[in-house]
Amino acid sequence: MNDYQIIIRPLITEKNTMLMELNKYTFEVARNATKPQIRQAIERIFDVAVTDVHTVNVRGKQRRRGREFGYTRAWKKAIVTLAPGDRIDLFEG
Repeated sequence: MNDYQIIIRPLITEKNTMLMELNKYTFEVARNATKPQIRQAIERIFDVAVTDVHTVNVRGKQRRRGREFGYTRAWKKAIVTLAPGDRIDLFEG
């Protein structure tokens, strides 16, 4: 699997912005990606040293559309801790 297929997108929310101050970054990753694959992909793409990777499988939520019920898609989230001194610039300027 390609590095860019493992890391789908960064998650930018209020909570994740506060985690960035603690040198933790959150990404949506492929559902079948493992922690070592996520670590290698982040290190190659952003040229940083990763110290820890936490993953969370997020279930799809039930949603209603008229009378019909359905679910949003399930996805996987990775919270990556970087070594002191390293950072990822998600916002330029």
